[in-house]
Amino acid sequence: MLQRVALLLLLLASSRAFAVETMRIAMDDPGDEVRVSGRGLGFGPDAEDGTYVAVTSGQATVRRRNGKLEVNGAPVLEDSIRFRGGLESTDAGGPGNEPLKAGSAQVRGDVVVRLFKNSLQLINVIPLEDYLAAVLGSEMPVSFPLEALKAQAVAARTYALQKKLDAYGAAFHMGSSVLHQVYGGVNREDAKTRAAVEATRGEVLTYDLAPIEAYFHASCGGRTESGQDALQRNLPYLQPVDCPCGKLPASRWSATLSEGELRGALKSAPGGMRVTGRTPTHRVTRVTLSDGTAVDGVTFRRKLGYTRLKSLDFDVEASGKNYVFTGRGFGHGAGLCQWGAKALADQGKTYREILSHYYPGAEFQQLY
Repeated sequence: MLQRVALLLLLLASSRAFAVETMRIAMDDPGDEVRVSGRGLGFGPDAEDGTYVAVTSGQATVRRRNGKLEVNGAPVLEDSIRFRGGLESTDAGGPGNEPLKAGSAQVRGDVVVRLFKNSLQLINVIPLEDYLAAVLGSEMPVSFPLEALKAQAVAARTYALQKKLDAYGAAFHMGSSVLHQVYGGVNREDAKTRAAVEATRGEVLTYDLAPIEAYFHASCGGRTESGQDALQRNLPYLQPVDCPCGKLPASRWSATLSEGELRGALKSAPGGMRVTGRTPTHRVTRVTLSDGTAVDGVTFRRKLGYTRLKSLDFDVEASGKNYVFTGRGFGHGAGLCQWGAKALADQGKTYREILSHYYPGAEFQQLY
């Protein structure tokens, strides 16, 4: 724990030296070629204070050829290069403030193109607060109350910093999919997400002085899950709490699957199934098929599909040659419940009250 606190202080000292905390986000795999464009485009080494060479056309094509990088047909000695926009900008943002288009994505900050395995990899090096404005627009409806968006901003900032600590020294800190935090670039920003991020700038949740693992999900169905049962993470601030989302229609779902669909997903003919294990919050831990095969709940949901089986809080009944699943919630159920945060905000709760409810025992810290 002391080592993690020391590492956090080192990261913050480094961010102050460069005036901003940044994240390195792995983007989609572009194959052997990618086009990067933007006003005032330049490229240089993958370093915060590197020297950049202007690309006069404002557009660069990067190719992998014979295991090396090429930029607009010219070979590059390094295994990675970094693009930055706005090199000739005179506005307040200065270099790096101009959005770049890399492949199909438009992002703020810098774009790194590096050799990775047998392909290229794109990494967006972006100021944390800019990253969060796009994450909020990807993770939570912007129509939600501002206090709910502010709660999500603090949770997402905390989650990102914790992941950065875990990945310290690596080429990137996080991905851009649901496996980490959904990040859609500039197109997912909104005036409300910007306002929520700015209102909570630099604020995180900590436990024993270190950023918590601030997991969140769409809907818990009425009661959140423990970190141990949901994620195999026995964390004191991830404990089951009651949630008002259970009264919302959005927390209820149903799915009907045929025997053929189940057979294809499970690679076994179910011929009947029953739930044989649950957590104290009613979530399924084990399903037993008619042939005696036992499938753990997490594997069962993954094989059937996360969008079909929206959570593990479900019941199942046979109906002819089909199986009907009726459930509550959407996601793993640990930590911040987004629909619950909306309901609490509608009741007049502040973002700090919302976060204290879902992460009991965590403390607020202003890191910068």
